[in-house]
Amino acid sequence: PLLGERQSSVFSVPSRAAVACEDYSEACRVALATSEPPRKVSKQAFHLFPRIREIDALLTPALEARVFEVHPELAFWRLNGERAMRLPKKVKSAASMPGIEERAALLRHHGFEAEFLEQRPPKGAGRDDLVDACVNAVIAERIAAGRAECFPRDFQRDGKGLRMAIWA
Repeated sequence: PLLGERQSSVFSVPSRAAVACEDYSEACRVALATSEPPRKVSKQAFHLFPRIREIDALLTPALEARVFEVHPELAFWRLNGERAMRLPKKVKSAASMPGIEERAALLRHHGFEAEFLEQRPPKGAGRDDLVDACVNAVIAERIAAGRAECFPRDFQRDGKGLRMAIWA
């Protein structure tokens, strides 16, 4: 809710049982049966499942001092005086330059050089990926300096004992 119109960029990940599924229809069925609240899986979330499975296999409560979940739109909200960004980075799955430029301007204000932000992203990545990586780096620096906060502040722990929180 902090993100206003940008809140759809943060989506819930379903239960581990659903994330373990390699078939989309099966993941939706399992998510409906095992997730709270019960809902199907978005295609966007489903395509992230392989990476979620990788980190989940490695992450332990002991590693929480070094591994933090960050989300770009919450990070931009934080850097923007706790105000949601006005413009989307993508419209109908395509990069939206006004939204990317809005974020790049904020990143320049936080120390990034224009030339760096205007560089051609690595193969397979877009300008939106570049600005997301940059804002996450700013939050990583804030985490290291003890200036980041977790959301929600009264986070819960999952079945493996891991905190369920996003940092900004």
